[in-house]
Amino acid sequence: MYHYKFHPEAEKELRKLNHSIQLLFTKTLKKILTSPELGIDLGHKNSLNLSGLKKMYFDHKRYRIVYQILEEEIVIHLIAIGKRDKMKVYEKASERIEE
Repeated sequence: MYHYKFHPEAEKELRKLNHSIQLLFTKTLKKILTSPELGIDLGHKNSLNLSGLKKMYFDHKRYRIVYQILEEEIVIHLIAIGKRDKMKVYEKASERIEE
């Protein structure tokens, strides 16, 4: 089973969600940690290069988790968490992987 680590901003995004949404996130995170390949590959979205990142939905597809599998470390790096609001989560993820 994989371990996980948050990008500092992703952790802040999670804390801003209400408790019931956080519980749904936790359930989805458990799925990711046991089977990270279940996420959908992102590749290129519009002009954003999200190669190497995956997404998984939770709360009836209202929210997205964007993550990266770090095989050597057996770690899931949680890059961004947020509502399905156009490309906002993807834009945040793109900025964060460029840091």
